[in-house]
Amino acid sequence: MWEMHDGMGWWMMFGWIWFVLFWGAVVAAVVWVANRVGSAGGRRDPLEIAKERLARGEISLEEFERLKGHLR
Repeated sequence: MWEMHDGMGWWMMFGWIWFVLFWGAVVAAVVWVANRVGSAGGRRDPLEIAKERLARGEISLEEFERLKGHLR
């Protein structure tokens, strides 16, 4: 009577677009999190750590020079 269809029509294309966008965002988020977690576990240069500690005031200049001599 009202020309009802089986639920298929040209507008169903928008459902597929949202489907692809949703799963693309999920995959992108997983990749982003994996990169952030992976880079945090990398090895750091001990001399750089000593420089950071000196800059924060955790060690004195004399102690930094001693550490630098040992690390080289």
